[in-house]
Amino acid sequence: MMADETRPLEKIFAGARLRRLRREKGLTQAEAAEALGLSASYLNLLERNQRPVTARVLLSLAEVFDLDMKSFAEGTDRQLLADLEDAAADPVLSPIGLDRVELTELAETQPRAAEALTQLHQAYRQQSGAAQEMMSRMSDGLPASGVAESVRDALDARRNHFPELEDAAEALASELKLDVRRRAQTLEARLQEAHGIVVRVFEEAVMGGARRRLDFHARRLMLSEVMPIESRAFHMAASLALLEQGELIDRLADQPGFAAKEARTLYRIALANYFASALLMPYAAFARAALDLRHDIAKLQRRFEAGYEAVCHRLTTLQRPGAEGVPFFMVRVDPAGNVSKRYGGGVLAFARSGGSCPKWALHEAFRSPEGLIPHGFELPDGTRYVSVVKAVTRPGAPGEPPVLQAVAVGCEWSHAEAVVYADALAGRPPLLIGLSCRMCERSPCAHRAFPPMGRKLDIDPWRRGAGPYSLGED
Repeated sequence: MMADETRPLEKIFAGARLRRLRREKGLTQAEAAEALGLSASYLNLLERNQRPVTARVLLSLAEVFDLDMKSFAEGTDRQLLADLEDAAADPVLSPIGLDRVELTELAETQPRAAEALTQLHQAYRQQSGAAQEMMSRMSDGLPASGVAESVRDALDARRNHFPELEDAAEALASELKLDVRRRAQTLEARLQEAHGIVVRVFEEAVMGGARRRLDFHARRLMLSEVMPIESRAFHMAASLALLEQGELIDRLADQPGFAAKEARTLYRIALANYFASALLMPYAAFARAALDLRHDIAKLQRRFEAGYEAVCHRLTTLQRPGAEGVPFFMVRVDPAGNVSKRYGGGVLAFARSGGSCPKWALHEAFRSPEGLIPHGFELPDGTRYVSVVKAVTRPGAPGEPPVLQAVAVGCEWSHAEAVVYADALAGRPPLLIGLSCRMCERSPCAHRAFPPMGRKLDIDPWRRGAGPYSLGED
């Protein structure tokens, strides 16, 4: 009988997925093993892919972590696969001709080796960029761009959900009897009564370009007048997070094991902002409203008196076990295509280099700032998505023009009925796009900037197609 319980289920090796799940829950290997009824040494073997996942382990995962066994057993890490394709498309590796089948097999059977390859490629790309751009600012050997990327990866590893911060925010909201109509006054009173800090709004010239600054000497929280009124409560809440939840935030910031102290500091800021969102948009109330309003962002903004980007970000965090919302991704880019914020959450992978597909409405939004653009698209692997994009502006530094950024939020098409923006797309075929040119094998494409990896070019001087590259047979 025991032999049947431990018999492999089609040899499922899921070390990377197990390790990521454990880290999402904030558990050590010993703690996770105890919860699953396994020995720590056996879980270590599972995470290192030296043992396949058994049916009994899958049942334990489903029971303890409220996990969908089918998706766990069949799912390939999308971001890992995208990172492998990105590496394979690099001019250094592209002559080898690794195809998607080979990369998928590597990701599924040898995820640790796949992660090592992608990390090596990312380190190589970062160092190459540092040399080319003559970057002098280094932190523990990691360029500044690598610091931001490592923080994004750490947030994605947690699916951008932190139950500890949710619980702490709910406790404070209950203590303060926080109400959306008076929350700014309530938070201001909390800062003054509990910390002796007064809130003051100053002119831009006084703030020197800063939007928020806590003056410990004068015991005042200084906010810039150029900041939207609905953002002031958020900044008060973020300041309270750093003042009252420092120990919890420090503990969470230690878990990823950042090599650079700057990365840990950025991560702490992200965690404080997360707490602020959870305080102002409580999980249960926000998740219920999101479903009732079919994720209409404008209506959610009005109900919770929050900004567009804040609501989009909150939608990506609704991953509470047993009360999960629709899984959303989010990305923010500037007109030059630079990504300054991204949350894949296992829903959508992002290319780390080479820019995104120019056919995505992400770029179209810059033509009509503040307008909502519903968009349906399909990736080369056949996965379909519904998304909405909006170009938003915020004040720039003194003497500079406003900052313009496009923010996109979306989910897989299987959730379209729960998303109001899908109504406008009914009956319209999705736009066929790729994550990036080098990772997209669609041909012909008039927008293509680079040839795809693993495909031969068919160069004919007497013929010019819609795009700059004609592709031959594999």
